[in-house]
Amino acid sequence: MANEQTHQPTEPSYQSVNFAEKLSRIHDHWMPRVVAELNDNQFKIVKIQGDFIWHEHADSDEAFVVLEGELRLDFRDGFVTVGQGEMYVVPKGIEHKPSAASEVKMLLIEPRGVVNTGAETSDRTVQNDVWI
Repeated sequence: MANEQTHQPTEPSYQSVNFAEKLSRIHDHWMPRVVAELNDNQFKIVKIQGDFIWHEHADSDEAFVVLEGELRLDFRDGFVTVGQGEMYVVPKGIEHKPSAASEVKMLLIEPRGVVNTGAETSDRTVQNDVWI
C-alpha cells in the first residue's frame, strides 16, 4: 500500500500519531500496521472483522486497546468482551481467538517481532514491521 514501509522511520517527525488518520488509510482487515515504537514494543493499529485463528504468544503478553467497536476474545475456558475505550491484556502463553461481529478498530501493543498468529501459520499470518 502507499505510504507504508517495512522499517522504522529514521528521522523524528515531531508530530503526534493521529489514529483516525492512520486508520483511514487501512482498507483491509487483520493487517496490523506499526505507528510507533517504545523501547522494544510496537504500537500497531488494525481493523478487524470476523474470526481470527486460535493462537498463543509463548514469550510475550499482548495488549488489545479498542478504539471503536466491540472485540470478543475467546479463551478455552471463557471469553471477555472489550468495548470502545477499553483494553485487555492477554498474558503470554494463553491461547486466544479474537473476533468481531462488525468492524473493530484497535491498537495492539506487543514486543517487536511478535508474529500475529504466534507459532501457527495460516492465511492470517502477516509480515511484521510494516509501518504506516
